[in-house]
Amino acid sequence: MFQPPRGTRDYLPEDQMKKNWVIDQVREVYEAYGFEPLGTPAFENLDMLQIKSGDDIIDQIYNFKDKSDRELALRFELTASTVRVVASHRDLVLPFRRYAIGPVWRYERPSELRFREFWQADVDIFGVEDSIADAEVLSAVVDAMTKIGFEGYIININDRRILSSIIQLAGIPEEKSLDAFRAVDKLAKIGRDGVIEELRGTSPHEEASIKLLDMLGLKGNPDEVLSMAKTMLQDYPKGVKGCEALEKLYEYAKGFGYAEYITVDLSLARGLDYYTGPVYEVIAKGFEKYGSIAGGGRYDEIVELFGGESTCATGVSFGVDRLVPILEEKGAFDDMHLGAEVYVAPVNQKVLVEALKVTQMLRNAGISTVVDMMGRRLGKQFEYADKKNIPKVVVVGARELAEESVTIRDMKTGEQEKVLISELAEKLG
Repeated sequence: MFQPPRGTRDYLPEDQMKKNWVIDQVREVYEAYGFEPLGTPAFENLDMLQIKSGDDIIDQIYNFKDKSDRELALRFELTASTVRVVASHRDLVLPFRRYAIGPVWRYERPSELRFREFWQADVDIFGVEDSIADAEVLSAVVDAMTKIGFEGYIININDRRILSSIIQLAGIPEEKSLDAFRAVDKLAKIGRDGVIEELRGTSPHEEASIKLLDMLGLKGNPDEVLSMAKTMLQDYPKGVKGCEALEKLYEYAKGFGYAEYITVDLSLARGLDYYTGPVYEVIAKGFEKYGSIAGGGRYDEIVELFGGESTCATGVSFGVDRLVPILEEKGAFDDMHLGAEVYVAPVNQKVLVEALKVTQMLRNAGISTVVDMMGRRLGKQFEYADKKNIPKVVVVGARELAEESVTIRDMKTGEQEKVLISELAEKLG
C-alpha cells in the first residue's frame, strides 16, 4: 500500500478545513492592509534560488533536471519568486505591496512539527526604505495572529548591521561575517558550546568566539538594549545605523499598537544570507515550545542581484502548518463548525427531485448543504448527518410538500420544527 513521501502528509477533510480557515483569516487581514495577491510557479531555475540563500538552505533545496536538461528546483520559500517578479516587471507601481500564500519544500529532517512540504503566508513591501515598512508588515502579522485566536506575543527584533558590527568588534574578519551569521543563527538549537564549535575556522581564536557570544547576550527592553548597543558600537557607523533603524521601528510600533511585545535580541540572525537590515521573529506567548511561527526581515540588495533596479524590500512569513496544532491545543476549533451546515433528507425517491430543488435553494442562499444520493432510509440519513457533525437536517416528505413545507431536525437536541419552504433559507441562515 502506497504512503505519502517521507516528510509530507495527507490532510483529511477535517484537518484541511482547519487549515483553510486559518488561511482565510490571514488573507482577510492581509487584504485589509491593502496587500495584493501574487501567484508564482512552484518551481524555478535552480541558479536563481541559490542566490544569497546560504549553504544550509541550498542543501535543503529539492532540485531536478527536466526533460530538456534544465536545472530546476521546487521553491523553498515565496520571497525569491516575488523578487524575480519585481526585478523583471519594472512597470510595477512602488511601493509594491504583495501577499502570497502557498506550499514550499525543504529537504529537512522530518519531525512531529516539521515537514518537508509546508505552507507559508507572506507579506512584503518593495520600494520603502524607512522602517515604517518593517513596522507595517509586523503589524499585519500581529493582527492576523489576533484574528485567529492568539492573545500575546514575543516579537524579537535585531538588525544585521548591528550583528555584523559586533562580529567585527569581537575580532572576526569581515569576510567571515556570513559564516558567523549562520553559526549564531543556530544558538537556540545547539547552544553556546555548539556555536563556539561551529565558529572554529571562522573565528581566529576561541576567545573571539566567547567575546562575540558575550556581546550578543544583550536582550530586553528596546530603549535600554539599543542605548547600550549604540555605545558599544560607536566606532561602527553601520552598527549605529542599525540601532537607529530599530529605534524607529519600535517608535512606529507604538502607533500600530504592538510595541509592548517587542524585545531587542542581539543574537537574532535569521538563516538567509540576503537580509541586510532589521530582522524579526514572532512567538506565541504560552506556546514557546513551537518556536517562532512567523519571521522575516529587510533585504534591500537582492532585487538588484536578480537583475532589477536597486529596490528596498522587507517582508515577513507565517508557517501556516505550524499554526494549526497550536490552535488545536488552545481549543480554538472546539466550538467552531467547519463543513456542511445542512443535510437534506428525502424520505423516499418519489420526493428526490423536490429535495434537490430545496438543496439548490439553500446553496444559492449561501448555506453549505448536502443531499442524500444513496436512497437510504431516513434513520440511516440521520446517522450519517450525525457522524459528519452536520447540525441541521431538512426532511422532505410528500405530506409536508403538500403544505409547501419541510421539517427541520436539530441534530444536537433532536427537536423538530415544520417550516414553510419559502421561509427555510431565512430560518437556517
